Amino acid sequence: MAQTAEYGLTLVFDAPRELVWAAWTEPERFSRWFGPASLATPVGRLTLDAWPGGIWRATLVGDEGFEATLDGTYREVEPPERLVFTTGDPDGPGDGPASVVTIELADLAGRTEMRFHQYAVNTDQVHAEQARASWMAFFHRLAAHLE
Repeated sequence: MAQTAEYGLTLVFDAPRELVWAAWTEPERFSRWFGPASLATPVGRLTLDAWPGGIWRATLVGDEGFEATLDGTYREVEPPERLVFTTGDPDGPGDGPASVVTIELADLAGRTEMRFHQYAVNTDQVHAEQARASWMAFFHRLAAHLE
């Protein structure tokens, strides 16, 4: 039986909504914040086909040849306010973790509220908490990028 877990995060960025949207959908911007600080996400190893049914793929690279690729499919793309994408294949995950991520961006008079929700399958609450902590680290990098 697949385990499920979910959580949400709400953050406010001191940047206009269009810029936060661009950070999620433009490879040059996405590469600057996506992933842990110890790894790079080279723009040449990114695919962000941000339309419904399009794919996203990011290869994180580190020391001594380390590589990890994350990917999924965009389900909803409504610029500049809503982005829904999968990680892995939540409809047929096999043994691996998979999830659906929903990002909603609200305009706060030049600032942006980002509501992030992740629903994961084939994972438990412990792994969900680890994923939440990882996303928070990513979002600290995103905030720095947006400044």
